[in-house]
Amino acid sequence: MLLVDVSGSKDFGAVGVAKREMMAEIGATIAFSAIENNDKVGVIFFSDKIEKFIPPKKGRKHILLVIRELLDFQPENTGTDINMALEYMTSALKKRCTTFLVSDFIDEHDYSKSLSIANHKHDVIAVQVYDKREAQLPDVGLMRVRDAERGTMRWVNTSSKRVRDTYHRWWYNQQQAVNSTLQRCNVDMASVATDEDYVTALMGLFKSRKAT
Repeated sequence: MLLVDVSGSKDFGAVGVAKREMMAEIGATIAFSAIENNDKVGVIFFSDKIEKFIPPKKGRKHILLVIRELLDFQPENTGTDINMALEYMTSALKKRCTTFLVSDFIDEHDYSKSLSIANHKHDVIAVQVYDKREAQLPDVGLMRVRDAERGTMRWVNTSSKRVRDTYHRWWYNQQQAVNSTLQRCNVDMASVATDEDYVTALMGLFKSRKAT
């Protein structure tokens, strides 16, 4: 099962490809592997609501449908609610399955309880896609930025070291919170930047899972 974040922040792309492109490629790669294993594949697209649910099925025709949606799907909303998506998946899927949660994990909601429940019922694997510009603001002077999920605009003085340090500290704390939540819920994660090779990251994740 693919649980794919289609919120507004996925459209960001400064270093490498846009996050949405890499998320689509990762989902397509996993879907293609299902053909080789004769597995069923389904997908849930979510923002701050369930945008679309394609129930798991087998067959090349179905897999191609899933891949087409991964590449072309346009959400109605721009927010993010991982908690809601996990609760929906846990309720909708009765049989145990392997679930790939593909997201940038930029979410203000507490999803630890729903993640723990989902991982107890299923086997949840987290795949984080991020852009390196999200971790560190460049020093380029006064810059107008837009919150892709809220739609708000503001001016930011990136020449200020204090501003850059404050932003980086927010990113670091946010990332630490994500790592802590996943570890506490016993969920394995691969984290890959948009200018990196996601295949290498996925292979490393699967190799570590086999070792344990």
